[in-house]
Amino acid sequence: MMASVPRQRIVIATRGSALALWQAEHVKARLTAAAPGLEVELLTLKTQGDLILDVPLSEVGGKALFVKEIEQALVDGRADVAVHSMKDVPAELAPGLVLAGVSTRETPNDALCLPAGAAARTVDELAHGARVGTSSLRRQCQLLARRPDLSVRMLRGNVPTRLRKLDDGEYDAVILAAAGLIRLGHGDRITQLLPFEICLPAVAQGVLGIETRADDDQAMAMVRGALHDPREERRIAAERAFLARMGGSCQTPLAAHARYDADLAGGLVVDALCGMPDGSRILRTQTRGLAADAEALGVAAADALLAQGAAAIVAACLARRT
Repeated sequence: MMASVPRQRIVIATRGSALALWQAEHVKARLTAAAPGLEVELLTLKTQGDLILDVPLSEVGGKALFVKEIEQALVDGRADVAVHSMKDVPAELAPGLVLAGVSTRETPNDALCLPAGAAARTVDELAHGARVGTSSLRRQCQLLARRPDLSVRMLRGNVPTRLRKLDDGEYDAVILAAAGLIRLGHGDRITQLLPFEICLPAVAQGVLGIETRADDDQAMAMVRGALHDPREERRIAAERAFLARMGGSCQTPLAAHARYDADLAGGLVVDALCGMPDGSRILRTQTRGLAADAEALGVAAADALLAQGAAAIVAACLARRT
């Protein structure tokens, strides 16, 4: 059988935000380094998540709003590869598409950002009633559980916009993903990296997900050869299995983080959380096992929370949005 002709050109579909473009350029650089002479073009698209900025994501369809138009460009052949913040990718991919690869994870923590000259340096030091901006019910839930006196307010927009709103005095503090700040060169704006006991991160936070068509073997192979991290893949498998088992959506505060177990070769530890948006009730669990059983560990973490009563929390959160 004659070998297929090597791909000479790849089109990457991406959102147009500063962070999305950084991510797409990063993937482009890795692809061209692995295949010198490859032509890589960016197809920049606006998603519903970019257009609807005055409503919380939990009320208009969640993080999937950042993915739909990007995936459609793959389906209809305008693009060969799509680059996402992995935490935005729904538990179920669109038909005919696959996750070809995942990147090594950047710092997974959430980050507290304060304006210049602020006296506080940590969440615990914020003034009583401080206005804290975030677009995430997950962050809101955990912040209010720690500091029920805080005034958590909706914050939408890209990373530079959110930082500008902080500096303009609209908020006393904002919570952002550390990974996005670091990737855009704003790491110096991080006042506190929030430890997991204060704020457990979103599923796959800090990881890039690269999607291709299921029948595009060449694009898939190029992605896997250029930047796929198989160790990260196992961690992601556990976290996303948890999310799928919980019926995950932006309407319910859910968090999960998998890490390799220092006490067990080839082992994983999965920390997971489910809570009410107002922080009045939070359930936590931790599961351990072999990385080879990553998905089963994620499901076990979900089942442990469901056994604690998480189904009632999920139902209550859904009822609040209907």
